Formats: sequence, structure tokens, C-alpha cells
Amino acid sequence: MIRPPYLARVAAGAAVYILEETRKFPSTAVTLPMTAFSQMLQTGMHFQQFLTSLAIKGDRVFSPLLGPDQDQPEWATFDEDETELDVPDIAERSETPGRFALYSMPPKEQRAGVSTPRSTNASSNAAPAPEPAAEPEIAAYLDYANLTLAQLRARLRNLSLEELTALLDYEEGSLARAPFVTMLSNRIVSTKAK
Repeated sequence: MIRPPYLARVAAGAAVYILEETRKFPSTAVTLPMTAFSQMLQTGMHFQQFLTSLAIKGDRVFSPLLGPDQDQPEWATFDEDETELDVPDIAERSETPGRFALYSMPPKEQRAGVSTPRSTNASSNAAPAPEPAAEPEIAAYLDYANLTLAQLRARLRNLSLEELTALLDYEEGSLARAPFVTMLSNRIVSTKAK
């Protein structure tokens, strides 16, 4: 088979390409404005990234000549700047309640009725921590020491005023968790109002 010259093959291929694109034009015409706009935005973004990379390279050239950066405030530190990680002590983290403390279980020592000091840097003139209150019968029945705030809320409707008062006294005398004290106090007020 004798092949036509190279330029003739290129011209025939161009004609076929134009014919194919002409057939696709009606469906392409609908998306053409959006495609052109997105291409323009993409080109703009690439240009901005290129300029930023040039500026970073320029900063690297000038940094040995100009010394340390004076624009960075003292409080602005980054991971690369820190040589030693400042991780709080485990004892300090356990004293600070987390954001889910309202719905979580207290430490085992507190659930057993043992009161632990809230702060390690208390002064020597401070009053000694109160003795843990005796667990009332209703607390033992509800397994109060192991209840989360949401579980306690679900059980409060069925308790009498005396049982609520006993739970409040027990909470204030042992764990003294503010959300539990508030919930029990509010329930007592609403029960008295009925």
C-alpha cells in the first residue's frame, strides 16, 4: 500500500477533526460559557500560586541578608519553631474537666464516695475537705455514683421530694458536681411548686 504524503494525511485528519467537533458543537455550546469561566478561574489560581511560590523563593534569598523576620509577633509560634513540646502533666489534665464532663462518669475514687481535692495549689490556711456524706438508700438503689447527667435526668421524674433532697445533700457532701447540684435543685423547686 502506498501512503499519501505526510501533509496530505495531516490535512485529512484536520478535516475529520473539524467534522467531529461540528457534530458535537450543539451539546458543547450549552456548557461552553461555564467551561470557559472555570478555565479562566483555574488559570488565575495557577498564576496566583506561581506568584506566591516566587515570593517564597525571594524570601529565602533575602532572609540571610536581612536577618530574622521582625513582622512575626512574639505570641505567634508554629510547630517548626518549638523545640520542646509543652505537654501538660497527666495529673493536671485529670483535674480539669473536659467538654463532655457533664455526660461522663466521675473517676473511680469519686464514685466510691472518696472525695479528692479539686486543686493541688491550695493554701495551707484553707479549710480541710469535707468528709464524704453517707450514701442514702435512694443513691444506692439508683446506683447514683455511676449515673451520668443524662441518666439522672431520666430518673428524676419518679423521685419524691424527700428522695431528691437526700440526693442533693449526698451530691453536695461528696462529689459536688455543679451540673448535678443544679439539676437536683431545679427539680426540687419544680416539685415544691406542684
